[in-house]
Amino acid sequence: MKTTAELPITITATDRASMEHQLDEAVAVAMTHAMHEGRQGILVTQHDKDSFTVDISETVPFGLTREHREW
Repeated sequence: MKTTAELPITITATDRASMEHQLDEAVAVAMTHAMHEGRQGILVTQHDKDSFTVDISETVPFGLTREHREW
């Protein structure tokens, strides 16, 4: 995953190691975007056991990462 990736980033993982690796990379990309904006935090949303999105969000204070589970 490149640091210039567009947000939100969608992740679908087939195993735990892959999920953790992809989430770490996506959060790093989102952090770069959040630092550039300087007013949004990072929101990681779990849609089901294998599907996530990572994005920056006005509802999350700058400097924080929050997790949300939709299921």
